[in-house]
Amino acid sequence: MVNPGATCNAARWLSIIGIGEDGVEGLSAPARRLIAQAALVVGGVRHLELASPLIAGERLAWPSPLHLAFDQIAARRGEPVVVLASGDPFNYGVGKQLMQRFAAAEMLCVPQPSAFSLAASRLGWSLQDIAQVTLHGRPLEGIIRHLAPGVRILALAWDGSTPAKLAALLTSRRMGRSRLTVLEAIGGPHERVRSATASAFDLSDINSLTTIALEVIAEPDAPVIPLTSGLADDLFEHDGQLTKRDVRAVTLSALAPQPGELLWDVGLGSGSVAIEWLLRHGTLRAIGIEARQDRADRAMRNALALGAPDLRIVLGRAPAVLADLEPPDAIFIGGGISEQGVFETAWAKLKPGGRLVANVISLEGEARVTDLFGRHGGDLIRIAVSRIEPVGRMHGWRQAMPVTQWRVTKP
Repeated sequence: MVNPGATCNAARWLSIIGIGEDGVEGLSAPARRLIAQAALVVGGVRHLELASPLIAGERLAWPSPLHLAFDQIAARRGEPVVVLASGDPFNYGVGKQLMQRFAAAEMLCVPQPSAFSLAASRLGWSLQDIAQVTLHGRPLEGIIRHLAPGVRILALAWDGSTPAKLAALLTSRRMGRSRLTVLEAIGGPHERVRSATASAFDLSDINSLTTIALEVIAEPDAPVIPLTSGLADDLFEHDGQLTKRDVRAVTLSALAPQPGELLWDVGLGSGSVAIEWLLRHGTLRAIGIEARQDRADRAMRNALALGAPDLRIVLGRAPAVLADLEPPDAIFIGGGISEQGVFETAWAKLKPGGRLVANVISLEGEARVTDLFGRHGGDLIRIAVSRIEPVGRMHGWRQAMPVTQWRVTKP
């Protein structure tokens, strides 16, 4: 981002200009000049209409999918080109996609306040204290991970139906007393702000350009997703193919997720490890490999219920389906490490410095990881968990089957 007073030139030929619902009136003098001088102006139909009084050059409305316009933009390299976006182009806007195609040195960005900033200013909320999420073009369930008593959330709506759908989701999760404030067309002449509780939500005729402000109130028994690893086992639907809570917490610690990383969960089962990986940070990604359709479907239901809808599932048997997948930063093998070629293929695809963690309970599995430990190093640990259970009128310890875990980092 550079000084808005700068002008477009041969080096910085691509200007990205934020425009609000107040249209031309809300633009700075430099932004108006850039639009007026542009040979090509690109944007949504609404954006082009808002800026229409200034546009003298060619117009291009975004096609679907968006990237189909990028070749046309690139063909005008060296000419003054303007891309119009809502508010701040680099806050859930088109700026990210443009950066994947064009260099920052080619761009001049003139942002305006984002929808989040405008909503926060209307309500008197401090942005640093609230969760900011987008539901535009994304599953509604993505908000679940943020739902906790007392939390404030600002969410960009997909369309006018999103607030009612969110209210229904909250009510179903025993958070019906939560308050939703619907801020429509903020900053423009048709701005409107209305509120209702989730359980009594009755707002209608809602503008498609809406930001939702949510204040969460949860019943004592509401299913809140904690920030720790090792979610309760009963939060997962499963058929017995589940990495149990205590072992899962140790496994996540061994996988050591870092922002932006990709996990392969080979032998996905109920999806518990991949889901908890995704819940650690919003930039994390996970691919689950599962041979059985019923288990893949179950894992996806768990992912949606726990607020990790971005889980990608590949149906098929390892190692055959691994070859064409993006190289991962970490791999968890919860079953199948004894099968021919699974480890070798996974290890070959793992990025240098990546972590591999394998859990086994059988003697044959233990023999396999012991052999691999001898050849590749790493750490071998045994996890033994005992729980108190009734013994007649008294109580005693009952030990679960021990899990042998091999952890190794690829050189």
